[in-house]
Amino acid sequence: MHTSTKPTQEGIRMSVQPQEYIDEMARKRGYVLDYHKVMAKQDFEVLQAANGLVSAAYLSDRTLDRKTKELIFIVSLTVMRASKGHIQSHIRVALDLGVSPREILEAIEISLPEAGIVAFQTGFDAWREVVGADGLEPTVQVHEGGNGQAG
Repeated sequence: MHTSTKPTQEGIRMSVQPQEYIDEMARKRGYVLDYHKVMAKQDFEVLQAANGLVSAAYLSDRTLDRKTKELIFIVSLTVMRASKGHIQSHIRVALDLGVSPREILEAIEISLPEAGIVAFQTGFDAWREVVGADGLEPTVQVHEGGNGQAG
């Protein structure tokens, strides 16, 4: 089994087994992604290196607070058309930190002018599912547009 002996990385002890490491990542981040889980078992050293960068830019206490960083992550993941699950993990953390559903929606809406409606819809759908937002149905005859696919 792999064990690391590197220095401490943003509160995660580095002389731990992969299972301990992934558990501590989950505690620090509030989530872990599938690739984190697989990398912990398959290439622990690279996971630690990648997590070091994320820890420095995202988890470390610096000028921006964690709420702001979560909103930035949500928007950047939306613009990059990340998977819905990845976006939702950051939406859930933001909600846990006290960010309101409306604030998250407004952040996602920032993607519209620069990335367009297709990118926006990915983030919007992720948000809608997490917060349980619903809409209004037309009262007139209309063709269905699918899963919010609009122009």
